[in-house]
Amino acid sequence: MLEYTDPEYGERSVMSAIPLKNFEDEAQALVSVGLEAFARGWVPATSGNFSVRLGPNEVAITVSGRHKGRLTIADIMRVDGSGRALDKKRPSAETLLHVSLYRRFPEIQAVLHTHSVNATVLSRLVDGKLVLEQLEVLKAFRGIDTHQASVVVPIFANDQDIQRLASTVEQYLEAHGPIPGYLIAGHGLYTWGASLNEAMRHLEAFEFLLQCELEMRRASRP
Repeated sequence: MLEYTDPEYGERSVMSAIPLKNFEDEAQALVSVGLEAFARGWVPATSGNFSVRLGPNEVAITVSGRHKGRLTIADIMRVDGSGRALDKKRPSAETLLHVSLYRRFPEIQAVLHTHSVNATVLSRLVDGKLVLEQLEVLKAFRGIDTHQASVVVPIFANDQDIQRLASTVEQYLEAHGPIPGYLIAGHGLYTWGASLNEAMRHLEAFEFLLQCELEMRRASRP
């Protein structure tokens, strides 16, 4: 059995003893995330995907190809811990990237993937990794309490073979340990949290920090 600490209540819990969360409540929360993310320009067209952990071996995730600014509860589905559909709907092609994070980190309760201009452009401008440092909003990430810090954001090459991409991400996490998010080149951002609220905080922080990075690069041009 796996234990984790609930960040909002500070309580130790056993994963196998946790009852399934209410699907309708969690689906509605993902609908709200989609509306906000689309309104802020982070998920144009039908891009992006969002998920929450329902229980030890069950995840709620957006259905493939659905517009995130027009989501309803019918656009959210269940998959198991391996990413297999538990109903007749089709999950996002990138579901494996979500469930691999849930398997590796029991404390993760939500995963958000967006396609903003900031994330897409920077992931093409920078090779290998992006280092964010000396910025106050870094304190939005767990464990950082000073602007005198740096966060290394790995940038993985885009790959339509999602199983191979997930394996690449897994190898990085195995070697480097927990991180708050990563970029896929020419594609977008993945971030997560120990609650949906924390994942949204990380998403907002990343978008601000990525915009700062772009603006600093523009300002440094001769």
